[in-house]
Amino acid sequence: MTPRRTTLAAVLAILGVVASWHRGTAQSASWSATPATPTVGDTIWLEREIAVPAGWQVRAGKLEPREDVEPLGDPAVLRSRAGWVVRYGVAVWTPGSHTLTLPPLWRIGPDGRSDSSAGGAASVVVASVIPDTVKAPDPRGPLGPLRLARRNPGPPLAAVLGSIGLLAAGVAARRRPPRHVPPPPPVPLEREVPDARWLAAGEPRAVATRATGRLRAALARGVPAAHLALDTHECLGVVERARPGAAVGELRDVLEQLDRVAFASPESADVVALAARARRLAKEFAP
Repeated sequence: MTPRRTTLAAVLAILGVVASWHRGTAQSASWSATPATPTVGDTIWLEREIAVPAGWQVRAGKLEPREDVEPLGDPAVLRSRAGWVVRYGVAVWTPGSHTLTLPPLWRIGPDGRSDSSAGGAASVVVASVIPDTVKAPDPRGPLGPLRLARRNPGPPLAAVLGSIGLLAAGVAARRRPPRHVPPPPPVPLEREVPDARWLAAGEPRAVATRATGRLRAALARGVPAAHLALDTHECLGVVERARPGAAVGELRDVLEQLDRVAFASPESADVVALAARARRLAKEFAP
């Protein structure tokens, strides 16, 4: 085949494709509207089916908004049996008959070739949401009147009286005298463990520590300067200065022996006799 015949065959093929494209668009040039009887504000779908050869695609232009028509998003192009379906979603805000001029459509071939076609026009009839029986509706606000024609003073007066009563009750509750709280019942004290039980248990240090504590407490009551924070030698010095004629020598001997029992070796000491002497001295130096 010569180059001239090859070129002529290619031109004839292109013309055949273009002719078939125009025939398909001419056959499906009408747009269908769904729903059939829309009202103001409803979503209206405008659809048009376009037949194209196998392997070809369709692109739809963007619909521009108008004062009474608002596009609801970008157009959708869906595949169908015959080719492609172009769909626009719109909302119409005024009742009556409307004619919409749709944007052009593009056909894109598998080899990169493209062609365009006029989008055509679509007609829709939109009904009003106001019933036909209402010829001239009066505009009304979204809320009713906030004030009634006749005012009832009962609820406000009851609210004021209730508030005054609550206030008076609160003031009276704040000014009431303190409640009398009875004293707690006395807590029974445990009986003191005798010295014989401590000694039988092998705890002479406990007997010596208790005897020392009682004697030092009696000295602190009789001589306040000889408080428990002082050590034995300081306590004896305070007692000797406060009571020159007292038996400080015996007191020193008893306290030192009790300290040796409590902090040193208690085997050679008679703890029972020391505790008895400490009780007697506590009575003598007590106030």
